Amino acid sequence: MSTQKKSALDPLRVRVRRIQFTVGLGFLALVIGTALTLSLTLRLTDRIGALPSWVIDFFLAPVLRHLWVLAVLPVLCYGAARVIELRPWATALGAAATGLCFTLAIEFTSNGIEGWLEAGGLSLLLELGVVAGGVVLSQRAVVRARADSGKQETKAQQQASARKDEYAEFLREAELAGEKIAQREATKPEGEGASVQSLPLPEQPAASAAASEETSEQKTPGEPKAPAA
Repeated sequence: MSTQKKSALDPLRVRVRRIQFTVGLGFLALVIGTALTLSLTLRLTDRIGALPSWVIDFFLAPVLRHLWVLAVLPVLCYGAARVIELRPWATALGAAATGLCFTLAIEFTSNGIEGWLEAGGLSLLLELGVVAGGVVLSQRAVVRARADSGKQETKAQQQASARKDEYAEFLREAELAGEKIAQREATKPEGEGASVQSLPLPEQPAASAAASEETSEQKTPGEPKAPAA
């Protein structure tokens, strides 16, 4: 029963972990993007002061306010997708919705509903359009990261197979070298025995002396013997 419960709860746990990861990704993108927005706003205040107000309100302000979804979130999605297998649209929409909810909550606590009403419908539509653009960029970042990860995995497999072939070739050459050495050691004693058998045997000195005495006696049979004293 316990194993069946674990197997039934495993998909739910995976979904909960994905949701937690997506929420954390959106919150982290919002924090980093807010810091980036503040630094850029301080640096660009003097330079954009001469521009018309409508350009600032309808073009620059929405982009600067939502740098977290336009720049930071795609980068984080790309980096996370290189390590973890993520769903493109689910990750992009979930992270963007998380950051947008935090942003709306902060604006509501600071300005209330009147702040939303004073902004106007056009500015809200522009901000939603900017967020939608960030979602599309994040989705493409996840897809690109998965494609790059697949290419890297394929390349690693090719390198591993090439190394395996090289190792197999090395083992084959080592086996051939060992067989040649064994053949040389097997043929070496036979050649030495044949060379030893082909050498002439030395004659014994005693047999040669006896043979010389016999030949001397056979050469002088008619010579008179000296009388004994």
